[in-house]
Amino acid sequence: MVIEEIVLCLRDLKKNYGTKEVLKGIDLTVHRGQIIGYIGPNGAGKSTTIKILLGLEGDFSGKVEIFGEEVTEKNIGYKRKIGYVPEIAELYDNLTAREYLTFVGELYGMDFQTADEKAQRLMKVFGMEEVYDSRIASYSKGMRQKVLIISSLLHNPDLLFLDEPLSGLDANSVMVFKEILAVLAAQGKTIFYSSHIMDVVEKISNRIILINDGKIVADGSFNELKAQNMEGTLEQIFNQLTGFNEYKALAEEFVAIVQEV
Repeated sequence: MVIEEIVLCLRDLKKNYGTKEVLKGIDLTVHRGQIIGYIGPNGAGKSTTIKILLGLEGDFSGKVEIFGEEVTEKNIGYKRKIGYVPEIAELYDNLTAREYLTFVGELYGMDFQTADEKAQRLMKVFGMEEVYDSRIASYSKGMRQKVLIISSLLHNPDLLFLDEPLSGLDANSVMVFKEILAVLAAQGKTIFYSSHIMDVVEKISNRIILINDGKIVADGSFNELKAQNMEGTLEQIFNQLTGFNEYKALAEEFVAIVQEV
């Protein structure tokens, strides 16, 4: 019998902002090598969950463990083994990619030369070797996103948190990045992927977790969720489980207003 390694464990996770209860008892166990699609409407608690797991958000109740270590303000050793691409990130515009990426590498304990060499090679894979010494202020949105992706993987983390990581990427880069995730998962890396782009989540995830109103309302592979809910696409399953059925009427109303003379 093979015992799967538990990478991440949440038990009765709750979080309030004042009187507003954002997380209402999340129970979740994630094993090594899984690509978790973590989806839900705005305000459902996705970003709050990720921030707690990253140690960026405190004052919660319940148990949170990563690599068997409890997440606390004092215990930060596990952070060396995680990577993170935030939905909205502020890069240091006055730095070059070389300066920024070697700085991030050194924060994770890499020596400058190793970080510099790896960063330069990764920039080349993304077709950006010629701007390695250009200031980030001159970069397009897609180029900035590639730098963020490189910074999250430079130190070879075992657990990767991705919040809308495809934002601004061109079609070719999206294909490369999706394949990168598949290769990483096959090598035993664990990926926690949060996005509103349902077709991508549907294709890359081997397990999908839908959170709504601070609670998990669905957990399984896409085929399992489809069988349980008798729907054809993840978007349809999402709408059914979150009760959002008025999108067609809202679209028609919007277009009707636009077309008024």
